[in-house]
Amino acid sequence: MSVSSLSEIHVGMDVHKDTVMIAVLPEDADAPTVVKQLPNREAKLRRFLAGVAEDGELRCCYEASGAGYVLHRAIEGWGHTCEVIAPSLIPTRPGHRRKHDRFDVVELARQHRAGMLVPIRVPSEAEERVRDLVRCRETFQREILKSRHYILKFLRRRGFVFRDGSNWTQKHLTWIRSLLNDNRIVDEDRDVLGEYLALLEYKLDRRDDLDRKIEKLALSPNYREAVGRLRSLRGIDTHGAMVLRSELGDLRRFATPRQLMAFVGLVPSEHSSGSRENRGSITKAGNSHCRHVLVQAA
Repeated sequence: MSVSSLSEIHVGMDVHKDTVMIAVLPEDADAPTVVKQLPNREAKLRRFLAGVAEDGELRCCYEASGAGYVLHRAIEGWGHTCEVIAPSLIPTRPGHRRKHDRFDVVELARQHRAGMLVPIRVPSEAEERVRDLVRCRETFQREILKSRHYILKFLRRRGFVFRDGSNWTQKHLTWIRSLLNDNRIVDEDRDVLGEYLALLEYKLDRRDDLDRKIEKLALSPNYREAVGRLRSLRGIDTHGAMVLRSELGDLRRFATPRQLMAFVGLVPSEHSSGSRENRGSITKAGNSHCRHVLVQAA
């Protein structure tokens, strides 16, 4: 029997750290032929899918989650088709309140067979590594903000407020360091301020190191042209361009600007009926990293 003549078998999966719930639904079956839980071990999953594939061509799917794309890449490497599904676009029935793994995988397999699910674009391993590096820099930026808050709130509780300009300028940092030698600060408070300041300086140093690595990546052949074009837009620097490039990938996959804005989460919410039109705030349902860069640049 040729591959083209094989019937399709849809496999819905609910992926967890230790287990994978699986539902097997042939294209002509009224109900799944198999619903079972397997350990999340590649060797066991490969043997199971190989046995199922003897009766047809597999079409596997699972929801995008913290499980990432490891299973997707493994299944594709075993010669089967696998799609990662956008969770926010999975159809739900009004009033339905049941949610458990066995029910979820059966519904996932049914909807996948019916063509009702929307797959996401799975980045290559190289793209994912660069994206995580850029996200790591964003994490340190948030951590720096936290450390600055720790210092300001601690000093305010002790009655020290900087009034000679803006916070976190070089003059402000010099003032904070001078407090370590101020006789008005007791030893315990000096220890606390010193530790908070050391933590902030460590985070700043790590962020600057990540900036240098991202700058180097931005000049590599895979990113140089796209980053250069994005940098020509007002308000977008090298880091912002790398965020957009690493999160969005090839912009040509969006057929219209409306699709891009929906992905980013910059479309207005709407609750209209009849002649009444009511638009609310932006949905914020898309990619928060890209949205932050675009809002800052606007």
